[in-house]
Amino acid sequence: MNAVLIALLTLPLAGAALTLAPVFGADAAAADRRALRLNTVVSGGVLLLGVALAVGFDHDEPGRMQATTDVSWIPAIGVRFHLGVDGVSLPLIVLTALLTFLCALYSEKRLPSGEGVPSARAFTGLFLLLEVGMLATFAVLDLLLFFLAFEIVLIPMYFLIARWGTGAKVPAANRFILYTLLGSAVMLLGFLLVGSKAGTFDMQALAAAHGSGLSHTTQVTAALAIMVGLAVKAPAWPLHSWLPDAHTAAPTVGSVLLAGVLLKMGTYGLVRVLLPVVPDGTATLAPYLGAFAAVGIVYGSLACLALSRPGAKGDLKRLIAYSSVGHMGFVLLGIASLTPVGVNGALFANIAHGLITGLLFFVVGALKDRYGTADLDTLAGSTGAALYGRAPRIGALLAFAAVASLGLPGLAGFWGELLAMFGAFDPAKGLSRPAFLTYMVLAGLGTLLTAAYLLIVVKRVCMGDPKQPAPVPQLADLRPYEAVSWTPLAALTLLAGLWPALLLGLSDPAVKHLLGGG
Repeated sequence: MNAVLIALLTLPLAGAALTLAPVFGADAAAADRRALRLNTVVSGGVLLLGVALAVGFDHDEPGRMQATTDVSWIPAIGVRFHLGVDGVSLPLIVLTALLTFLCALYSEKRLPSGEGVPSARAFTGLFLLLEVGMLATFAVLDLLLFFLAFEIVLIPMYFLIARWGTGAKVPAANRFILYTLLGSAVMLLGFLLVGSKAGTFDMQALAAAHGSGLSHTTQVTAALAIMVGLAVKAPAWPLHSWLPDAHTAAPTVGSVLLAGVLLKMGTYGLVRVLLPVVPDGTATLAPYLGAFAAVGIVYGSLACLALSRPGAKGDLKRLIAYSSVGHMGFVLLGIASLTPVGVNGALFANIAHGLITGLLFFVVGALKDRYGTADLDTLAGSTGAALYGRAPRIGALLAFAAVASLGLPGLAGFWGELLAMFGAFDPAKGLSRPAFLTYMVLAGLGTLLTAAYLLIVVKRVCMGDPKQPAPVPQLADLRPYEAVSWTPLAALTLLAGLWPALLLGLSDPAVKHLLGGG
């Protein structure tokens, strides 16, 4: 299986390199079609490899690192080419492969357009390079390799926003790259501190040591630097301000991958690096992380509630971006509890958010294509009222994704947030229970506010404004390529909600091992 994991990373890298070769023909239109087809074929191959990895995974021992490759890479500083998967990383690798394939399939029929945009071949090369970085982040087991994979995704995403986005796309892309690069620099300082004091950058060796050999001061300093760097990508309040602009300006597939995968890289790093490598430093900082998470939950919900009001001229893509701040707050709260229940809830919420928010951004992107805007007042006004009557399939999918996002029992959004709050109800020994009970209450308030703004969105966009005249013209309903791209996300949202053990059975032994109980 280690060959499968290596192929999973080299296939998109080879595809990205192929876009630089003169093999697509002289005719520009034909070359664009071939490039987009290459994107779909390569991403589909990666998805098949991801499924093969999941099938070949030993589900009886999800806490053990599998499909490993460990060879010396840079002996002078002790960096090793170390790869592997366990019950924490496997679901994220499969989710990444699925979302990139669905985005490639969608782009083949609906390539983002914009003034001065280069050919589809450039889009394909950047897209596949982005896939390499995302997959590698969840597969590498060396701190410096993790940093490298973490950085690979930044440049492709910058150009996807700046060249294929809309509106104020260049300022949004600049803010994205500035925030994430500064966060990565701080994170690297923490990695270097750990590696220099422990004598190795190998994440498995550091996890096995579980902080032994590192003083309390070293652990706190390293944990603070790593936590700040990862919190930027998470995104945690108040380091989130790059996210709404990036989502609003990004093309549909950019928003799907940004919300569905890139945000998970930050929270995955917290679980994979902070919890096992610097446990004492993490325990010292956990109450502060929980406080920021609780504030982020309420803040994100209030921002969405303000955007959803009639007359607020709120952008629906921007609203979903702010909702991500709240939803990822639950992930951070679960991690901050330092309990198996809370961390399992955080990992479950990671996957659920990727599925649900990916579907939401696909649907909103389709509405923006049809209306030319994602402005809520326009969508709910005379030009866009009563989506149920004009495009019932799109309206149903929007309502389904909204109720999944608000945490309706039986859908994927419910379990992660519930378990995260359970973790806060009874945090790990040494943490202040009154403080975490306060965070749990704030998180509960956030769930109520989330239900409020999402139901307002469904009422306004799907049911229409009763004060406006009913629109006569029909709207183009769900197209075949949209149905193919979106249906897997809806089906998996339902499956994860009805069968949570599918994910929790994988993550629970691995989480206990990372927390020192395995």
